Amino acid sequence: MRAVGTGTGGRRAVPWAVAGLWVVALVLLLPLAGKFADVQQNRAVDYLPDGADSTQVARVQDELPGGESTDLVVVYHRDGGLTAADRETAAAQIAGVEREFELSDAPRGVASADGSTLMYPVSSTEPGQDEEAQLAFVDGVRETVGGTGGLSAEVGGPGAVGADMDEVFETIDGTLLTATLGVVTVLLVLIYRSPFLWLVPLAVAGAATVLAMAAAYGTHELFGITITGQSGGIMTVLVLGAGTDYALLLVSRYREELRRHERPYDAMRAALRGCGPAVLASSGTVAAGLLCLLAADLNSSSGMGPVGMVGVLAALVAMTTLLPAVLVLLGRRVFWPLIPAYGSTPKARRSLFAAMGTSATRRPAAVLTGGAVLLGALALGTLNLGGDLRQEDAFTERPDSVSAMRTLAEEYPERGAQPITVIAPAGDADEVVERVRGTEGVAEAAPGRADGTWAEITVFATAPPESAGETRTIEALRDTLDGTGAHVGGPSAEHLDLARSEARDRAVIVPLVLAAVFLILVVLLRSLVAPLLLLGAVVAVWGAALGIGGLVFGPLLDFAGTDPGIGLLSFVFLVALGVDYGIFLMHRMREESLNGAEPQAAALTALRTTGGVIASAGVVLAATFAVLTTLPLVAMVELGLVIAVGVLLDTFLVRTYLVTTASVLLGRRMWWPGALSRTPEPEHRERQPEPV
Repeated sequence: MRAVGTGTGGRRAVPWAVAGLWVVALVLLLPLAGKFADVQQNRAVDYLPDGADSTQVARVQDELPGGESTDLVVVYHRDGGLTAADRETAAAQIAGVEREFELSDAPRGVASADGSTLMYPVSSTEPGQDEEAQLAFVDGVRETVGGTGGLSAEVGGPGAVGADMDEVFETIDGTLLTATLGVVTVLLVLIYRSPFLWLVPLAVAGAATVLAMAAAYGTHELFGITITGQSGGIMTVLVLGAGTDYALLLVSRYREELRRHERPYDAMRAALRGCGPAVLASSGTVAAGLLCLLAADLNSSSGMGPVGMVGVLAALVAMTTLLPAVLVLLGRRVFWPLIPAYGSTPKARRSLFAAMGTSATRRPAAVLTGGAVLLGALALGTLNLGGDLRQEDAFTERPDSVSAMRTLAEEYPERGAQPITVIAPAGDADEVVERVRGTEGVAEAAPGRADGTWAEITVFATAPPESAGETRTIEALRDTLDGTGAHVGGPSAEHLDLARSEARDRAVIVPLVLAAVFLILVVLLRSLVAPLLLLGAVVAVWGAALGIGGLVFGPLLDFAGTDPGIGLLSFVFLVALGVDYGIFLMHRMREESLNGAEPQAAALTALRTTGGVIASAGVVLAATFAVLTTLPLVAMVELGLVIAVGVLLDTFLVRTYLVTTASVLLGRRMWWPGALSRTPEPEHRERQPEPV
């Protein structure tokens, strides 16, 4: 927004030029943004770590004759036992499936011990790796089979579960974008109390979303970054949430400066100078934290890092260039009916945050201790978090595929209903089959497809899918086949490898995120103590938010487990985003201290001037992440809930009370070892500024 010249013409030309460049850019970027959904990958192999045993199995299966197979199980069931007519119906429908589709083998019915259930394994390599073809195959089988008169017919198996998951991910982008825009619109109308002003940041956020999608698509094409439905959805939330936060901070400062400057252009320049460093540091911490995910072993997590970073940087660029240009072009009238007149003073009213800060600083030690104890008590709820979420429990509403798998688990307790796949060197296939059959926990093993290099062996365990017993069988198979060149995979093995990689990623990435954010804060605040205070606060918020999740997921929402990735992802987002608000507060506190205010006065002034903006930004960000809880996937609900609760705790408890009271207790020591820490404390406290 710096003018080319100092005249009025130069001031008018710059906003028009910026807006014009954005219009041209959006026209060019829209086709690329439209391809963003096309490059999202949601197969299990796209989430798995590159070096995992199950990843090797999935890759070899793609190369076997026919390529990747889509495996289903058609389950017929009648309470009290199947009739002869039921068996005839089932046989006729399966024959119809054979005629309609190219199957790998003729399906063979397997009856349950009590005669109430009949299952037919159905497999086809015709769809290959094409997700649309796989979905069409599953839908076609579901249309061909069906129950009548008390006979139920359900389609389960890994292929059906994957198809149901794909259908959810296909709707994520549109659902999230619509719901998030609706939530942000309502909140902006309430915050700005203007019939027009809310449209400006919302329209700019839309432009930022187009930029982010186009940039993410380009990143995928240039560097092969994995983009999943999960990372794409979270990127949308980040763009709208973080972008709206930056807009709130800029618009608030711009409104202040309009009272001091006659021309909107000059007011905007002053606003950008005032809040620009905080916004840049804020976006920098989020981007740095997300970029640390590149060190993750999981493809999905390592891909989410750059995708999320692209979203945050797109929001930053839009809110510091397009938003200022549009606001300057619209002038003061965009604030109607509460237009800030030049030379006027805002209407005097008591600040809620000034009152809260004043009450907290009367007994700062007691407030700080009480808040820390509360966060610690909430963190104990993590002990109530369930075990790793199984694939069949991944949906908030049970789809047909999950119902089928549960029926199989109940009616066939002597064997698992989900295959374990072993890939062995072709020359050693017979020996590997014998070893597999002799492994404890194996109910059945049969050779399948083969080429000149590899042979596929389908194994069924005696234990149900994703149970502790099946996990022991998978581990026993890997021990038995160690040194043979064989690999053990399949859906349950993939889930096991995912959980183990998540644990490894937490141990590596958590220290990286803390170190990256700490260095940025040191550079911004010229202190070692203040960054440690902020980091300690956000880590405490993370623990408390996870604890609340432990008290809600199972007892209230009846979730059967916890997604293994929630710990790492919620940590990255809560630390990076939580530090945002600390930067807004601390930057203003440091500014007041540099102007000579004593520590308590600086803390209260910073809270009074930024508290409302931080609260508004926190509510908007929490609401955007809360939109994730409307999706039918347990993992997204859990992640959205933990982050939303954490942001609210950070906004209304940690920033308002704990950081403020800690700052008062530390005094100028908070800025150690910077020059500000060596400024002597005043002998007499300055008169507290009146809350406005």
